[in-house]
Amino acid sequence: MSEFSDAEAPARGSFAARRPVAVGVVFLAAVLFGWLSYFQLPVNLMPELTYPTLTVRTEFPGAAPEEVENEVSRPIEEELGVIGGLERISSISRAGVSDVVLEFQWDTPVADAVQDTLERLDQVFLPEEAERPLVLRFDPSLDPVIELSLSGEGERFAGEEGLRRLRRIAERQVKRELEPIKGVAAVQVRGGLEEEIHVRLDRAALSRTGLSPGQVMRRLAEENVNVAGGTLEEGNVEYMVRTLNEYTSLAEIADTIVTTVDGRPVRLGDLGEVARAHRERQIETRVDGRLSVALDLFKEGDANMVALSERVRAALGKLDLAAAPAGDEAAGGEA
Repeated sequence: MSEFSDAEAPARGSFAARRPVAVGVVFLAAVLFGWLSYFQLPVNLMPELTYPTLTVRTEFPGAAPEEVENEVSRPIEEELGVIGGLERISSISRAGVSDVVLEFQWDTPVADAVQDTLERLDQVFLPEEAERPLVLRFDPSLDPVIELSLSGEGERFAGEEGLRRLRRIAERQVKRELEPIKGVAAVQVRGGLEEEIHVRLDRAALSRTGLSPGQVMRRLAEENVNVAGGTLEEGNVEYMVRTLNEYTSLAEIADTIVTTVDGRPVRLGDLGEVARAHRERQIETRVDGRLSVALDLFKEGDANMVALSERVRAALGKLDLAAAPAGDEAAGGEA
């Protein structure tokens, strides 16, 4: 028995002895594969298998859920349902907001899907009161992966003006710095006071023209436009055409001609006052007892969570809030 085993021993080891190069190549290939996998595989605490997702969000202020579904969600679903590579389409209609969620097949390039979606959206007819649809590269029903807080100290950040200033810093500096980061799908700002333009009409001046507030609103909407104009082909090049005529200042809004009386133009400024104000606050966020502004960061489906956190920290470290009003500070950050 021992003699048979000794005779078989050289045969068993003969391949490795006669093919050392082949064995070495296989070993190195295994090591290389493991090394690449270690650095390239995404890392998540609780990974989920989800299709590449886009969300088309459309705001329809003042509309009930049923109205949002019939006039916004359904037209968008019907137009986007023929996009190539689409695996599933669904919608959520709430008061004033429509979310149409598009799930694509695994091999669908997200950049191409975004472009196809934008082109299709230009062909959807929505109510005049509806805002322009936004394409988000994430599912809004998911929780953010990183939460940041922005707060300030001193008199410059006291009261309503301080909350407006914090909101401006969050939207114009912090958000713009974070959105281009690889793996970031969207950054949403919460809290503070969101600026908007208020038009306060004088009842007596309005009655002299015979106009109603609704007619004035429609006239402003007609003047403040940014709509698609189709495509223009020149040889092998195709150009996207848009009609741009958006307001850029309060003076432009006040100078809008809303009607004519006895051949004389009547401007909006003749009927009331145009002023900067803020939306009614829906949420209040605090840091260490101080009012603050929160930023929620959502990641793309295949983004590496660890690498994304490092890139966000690096971007925040480079952010120069000293260029903003003195006293600004980025307080807090949770992942």
